[in-house]
Amino acid sequence: MVLSGTLRKVFRRARKERGLPGGELDLEPVIPTHFRCPVSLELMKDPVTLCTGITYDRDSIERWIESGNNTCPVTKQVLSSTHMIPNHSIRKMIQHWCVENQSYGIERIPTPRIPVAPYEVSETCSRIIVATRNGDVKTCQELVGKIKNWGKESERNKRCIVENGACAVLASAFDSFSRGAIEENEVALDEILGVLPWMMNPSQEDARSKLRSEASLNCLVWFLNGNDLSARQNAAMVLKEMPVRALAKAEGVIEALVKMIREPIGPNATKASLTKIFQLVSSSDDKERISQRFVELGLVSLLLEAIVDADKSICEKALGVLDCLCDCKEGKEAAMANALALPLATKKILRVSALATEFSVSILWKLCDKEDEEVLVETVQLGAFQKLLLLLQVGCEESMKEKVTELLKLLNAYRSRAECVDSSLDFKYLKKPF
Repeated sequence: MVLSGTLRKVFRRARKERGLPGGELDLEPVIPTHFRCPVSLELMKDPVTLCTGITYDRDSIERWIESGNNTCPVTKQVLSSTHMIPNHSIRKMIQHWCVENQSYGIERIPTPRIPVAPYEVSETCSRIIVATRNGDVKTCQELVGKIKNWGKESERNKRCIVENGACAVLASAFDSFSRGAIEENEVALDEILGVLPWMMNPSQEDARSKLRSEASLNCLVWFLNGNDLSARQNAAMVLKEMPVRALAKAEGVIEALVKMIREPIGPNATKASLTKIFQLVSSSDDKERISQRFVELGLVSLLLEAIVDADKSICEKALGVLDCLCDCKEGKEAAMANALALPLATKKILRVSALATEFSVSILWKLCDKEDEEVLVETVQLGAFQKLLLLLQVGCEESMKEKVTELLKLLNAYRSRAECVDSSLDFKYLKKPF
């Protein structure tokens, strides 16, 4: 039987180490047919048997079923059940074969963990509901830890946990324990917060309805302001899924989000925080007051510092927030007072992405006051005119084209009064306060 490319390379490497000729293919062991998965034709690592009696590798047959197939790949029979029974006999035989051929570089396959079953998840969720109702924090913490361990084992376990309603149950428990003394229930709340981020998705409306309560939001803000970096990140990820209207009313949420930008703990937490800030300053009912508060807390300077060497995603989000903050008088004044504002807005045009370019042009359009000749001359010196002209030539959206055209008209009058400098500098001459 022909060996797979990967195994063949392993065998050749083993022969080379033993000083054997590379062409002696007869030294390569042949994988027995019944050790191969009928779907992938690879050596099975976790053999399972379907109701039709055919054994497959678990990953392969799960992908087959998840793709919408309801038949057995070998027999073509319609599956009366998708329940999979671990084939321990075949697995032990494969492990024994691997040990016998370890001289060829074959490693023994580990004994796989049995995936969590739906009934196990449902039973554990029921026990969490009872423990929550009785105020049994310790039992609830232990059960959540069990779910957490299941999730660590495999993505398949995570899907099973989510599909069997664990997210709504844990959100309800979080809301219930948030209504008491947070310090006393901190360990259980932290344990729940550790699994909610990978459970939350747009379909989990029941979970979001529980977490948008005043008690839950206050608890999330409490964790955001804490010292535990892991808990802060988890709180930021959960907060990202909360509706803007409820979040805008939560006490201390603005200050907590600014702290996440001032004291970053990881790209995922920063992205989640910027996403929520953008929603608050762009679509909340009280966005003007909220924007002013963000400016008062120094968010404009923090955004500009983050944009200097941020990756694409963070740069886009930070520019989007800055663009919204420039809509208010205080935000525009704070941006104009910062030496990084005009250079960064110019530099990011045509450098990051189409979205970043759109935000950068909008920021320049808001900062370039036709009455302020000094700003216009500086903008020309930074090379904005050439970039905007190029942007107009390569093509852009109609809404952006109007701003580009208006900026070009403003800047054109000052081209003869300013010598352009390279706007692609990495701002090494600027002292960073961080």
